[in-house]
Order: sequence, then C-alpha cells, then structure tokens
Amino acid sequence: MHRPSLFDSFFLGGFECSTHRRHDGRRLDLIEATGHGRFFPEDYAAMTGHGMRTVRDGVRWHLIETSPGRFDWSSFLPMLHAARAAGVQVIWDLCHYGWPDDIDIWQPNFVDRFAAFAGAVAQVVKDETGEVPFYAPINEISYWAWAGGDNAAFNPMARGRGMELKVQLVRASIAAIEAIREVEPRARFVQIDPVINVVAKSGKPADRAGAEGYRQAQYQAWDMLTGRIWPGLGGKPDYLDTIGVNYYSDNQWFHGGGMIERTDPNYRPFRELLAETHKRYGKPVLVAETGAEGDPRAGWFRYVCDEVAAALEAGTPVEGICLYPVVDYPGWADERHCATGLLGFPDAEGCREVHAPLAEELAHQQARFGRLVAAPELETDAA
Repeated sequence: MHRPSLFDSFFLGGFECSTHRRHDGRRLDLIEATGHGRFFPEDYAAMTGHGMRTVRDGVRWHLIETSPGRFDWSSFLPMLHAARAAGVQVIWDLCHYGWPDDIDIWQPNFVDRFAAFAGAVAQVVKDETGEVPFYAPINEISYWAWAGGDNAAFNPMARGRGMELKVQLVRASIAAIEAIREVEPRARFVQIDPVINVVAKSGKPADRAGAEGYRQAQYQAWDMLTGRIWPGLGGKPDYLDTIGVNYYSDNQWFHGGGMIERTDPNYRPFRELLAETHKRYGKPVLVAETGAEGDPRAGWFRYVCDEVAAALEAGTPVEGICLYPVVDYPGWADERHCATGLLGFPDAEGCREVHAPLAEELAHQQARFGRLVAAPELETDAA
C-alpha cells in the first residue's frame, strides 16, 4: 500500500491557465477569462475551504517578459503572495501553450529565453518564500506537439512538424530545469502529459501495429527527458521527477476513430494505465488533470477515485488527484460556458456557485482516502 506524502493535500484544484493563440490570431488568457486573474485570493480561500491545500496555477510568460530579458512581475507577485497567505501550495505552470510574441518557437533562442525566464521565476519564488517550490516546466509536450505541430489546432499552427516541435519543447524543458536548479536546488518538477489507450478496430497485423505505435507515442516526451531515446538532447532520469498524467473520458479510442466506452471490453481500467506508467519510469505519479462537463462530473470523479484507490492498494505511488479545471471556463474556440468546475463563474464580489454533486463527492472521497491511507485494511473497492 503506497501512502502519498508529496503534496500538502491529496486532492488538488487546477486553474486553467492556457495562453495560446487561436487560428484567428487572438491570444487566450484563461486566468483572466475565468475571473481568476481578479479573484485569486477568493479562489485560493475557496480551495482551502474545500480541503484542497495544493493547486495548479500559471505564470504567464507573455505578460511577464515585456522585452528580451526584462520582466514585469505585477501579474505574478500578487498571486504568489495570496497563495502563501492562504496556506496554498502551488505547482506553477511556466509555459502552458503560450510564449512572448517576439520569440520564434522553432529557433534555438526559444530554448535560451525560456530557460532565462524559468530561472528568473525561480529567483522571485525563492526571494519571496522559503518553501520548496514545485514547477511544471512545459505543459503537455506530447499533446502540444500533436495539436500545434501536426494538426495546426493552435500555435504554432504547423502540420507535419510534430516531432520537431516535441524535440524543441523537450530541449526547453531540460534547459529550464537546469536554470531553476541553479537558483533553487530543492525545486521539484512535474512533467505532465495525457495517458491514453489506442486499440485496433480489426485483428489485422498492420492495424494492430498502427494502434500500438500510436499508443507508444504517448511516452516519447518522457523518454526523451530521461534519455531513453534521442540521448543527444541531454536527457537523463532525474529530469523526470514526478509524472503528471492527464486523464479524461475521451483518452481511449479505436485507431482510425471512435471512442472506447467504459463498458467496452477493450477499455483498460485507469489503474492499469497508472501502473504501466509508473513501472516504465519508476517515478511517482500525479493525476494532474481529470474532470468532466455537466452532470457527469461527480460520476466521473468517483470512477477516477475508485481506480486510484485500487492503484494505491496495488502499490502504485499515486501522489494526488487534481480536479481540472476546478472553475468553469469559456471554451477556447467559441467562448461557450464549459461547466466543468467544482466552482462556477464569479459574481462581482468573486463568489462562485458550488456544483453541489461534485462537492459532495469530493468530501466523500477526501474522507475515504483519509481512511484508506491511515488504515487500508478498513477500506474496500466498494467504498
């Protein structure tokens, strides 16, 4: 039985902090769009009120580096101070799909600039707090490479360059880790990407090979960071500190199209994906994102918790579960109201409506996992 101890709370709240540009050139800033940019003190207080003393949040590079090497911390310092005042531990995302407009992401200078920015953030955090910091250097390297490098879904709007983008993002992540460690050797890191399952629609060898190749691609960024593949990038095992796995209801599908439903025999229990990921690298795992939209929120969360409980009982070192996004947000493409959060949009005073079914399930699971960790023999799969 693994007993989690890495974070201040096993259940985390994640604030959507994407800052990428869309096809029309508009830059998104989800911290502002969700109201979190104005009401972060209230939001942090709400997190602790719901028993979540650890959160994911974002440092907005495009706002901070106003010109090469010049940093304006006015968008970050108030959040840093508010989190500390509220007793909230933060995993800071340093690059969540966005970067300053004067940088070409394909050029070597992107790596250098990001490393300098990461080191500067680390210095500010060190100067302002005495705590061991947690950073997610680059969010979802593999997903970003697919979405931005192969499918032109968002910046850098490329096709056929996914591997090139993946390599560039790995280089940048390694450089950032080194820059942060020069400032704060105690720093901890979470490397975040989705975990998936892909199954062939037919039993043909070519179809099975194609599906398995796609499935194995989920590990490429982590393999690069550890030096398993492309060792010329400088990867080594200690660049993979904690593995952040993102998991949603659409993370399993048939090769060539069609989601695999949980009732389908081809669906792999989440506990198996967690165990496989841990076994591959020997590192602790954080469920860095999970959630659902609308009425299924509580039911989906219950399923994930059931699977994580089973994984812990089997010895897989899962260190936490992050509800993500923990507040509702406007859709990236159409700004529709995405009702995914424990909390809704804020009113004029920063108060957010609580989604009662999810809040009740969260409270139940917090009590359950408290018992599970304290006395595992008292807990069963039916809890």
